[in-house]
Amino acid sequence: MHAAPTGESVVTPSCWRDTPHLHNRQGLPHGQRTRYLNSGSEISPAQARQILDDLTALIVRAGTEIRAASPATVVRRLKPDQSPVTAADEASEAVILRGLARILPNVPVVAEESIDATAPPDLTGSFVIVDPLDGTREFLAGRDEFTVNLAIVTHGLPVAGIIAAPKLGKLWRGVIGYGAERLRLSGDAADRPEAISTRSWPDAAVAVVSRSHMDSATDKFVSGLGPITRVPCGSAIKFGHIAEGSADIYPRLATTCEWDVAAGHALVVAAGGIVTAPLGIPLTYGRAGENFRVPAFVAWGDSGKAATVKARS
Repeated sequence: MHAAPTGESVVTPSCWRDTPHLHNRQGLPHGQRTRYLNSGSEISPAQARQILDDLTALIVRAGTEIRAASPATVVRRLKPDQSPVTAADEASEAVILRGLARILPNVPVVAEESIDATAPPDLTGSFVIVDPLDGTREFLAGRDEFTVNLAIVTHGLPVAGIIAAPKLGKLWRGVIGYGAERLRLSGDAADRPEAISTRSWPDAAVAVVSRSHMDSATDKFVSGLGPITRVPCGSAIKFGHIAEGSADIYPRLATTCEWDVAAGHALVVAAGGIVTAPLGIPLTYGRAGENFRVPAFVAWGDSGKAATVKARS
């Protein structure tokens, strides 16, 4: 993969090929065709937008695999870091990897449950990052707050993100420069998208915080924002709340992983917000040398409010 010179747009490559669209309710009208990226190019936001419906259908199918599993009886084990993984995680990831091999052949994929078993691919151009079941603890506890996350990253920055919450019947998606949307899920399909956006910082602000991973640094940060309502919830659903304007800030000042953040990062930015390190430093992705760790981040619905807090830091 080669980088476009600074200031030069990435031209749609000759490796785009026409392919029949997948059958799903939110897809193109019957008879139309979409184009898939084959190889030899970076993925621009415009190109990501062209395959967004196909990737959405893929994530919906992965969610169907998870819903078919019972939290009470699903096979589970602990990974070396002592986090749980289940047969539902692995089934979802298998669906996604098969679909990506068809939709984006030869584009590198970083997927949570298989990254330790494979050598890190070349991530200098574009790649896809996947969390096949974000919130495994929530899933095992029988709660509905788990998601399937997928992001397209180009030159270390997310350009598109999809987050599906199968049990809640919701899906959020966005492409930077093209806006964000929310879709209702019904079975293995999704309804027509509804445009969403973040909101200005209100008098009665809402912070969404981790239900399972709350830490003292995050607690102190939220307390320093003044009067604010805290809403605990699991997984990347918190990014969806920011993007649709039902919450205002999602801070996590403890280490997490890129596949937990990248899709939500793209979604919130597409909806009009901002996602950075706590002091406003940009986040980058594809850092295999750091084991794909994100030391800390804050997602803001209102970038103006973020700037004022950064100035006081």
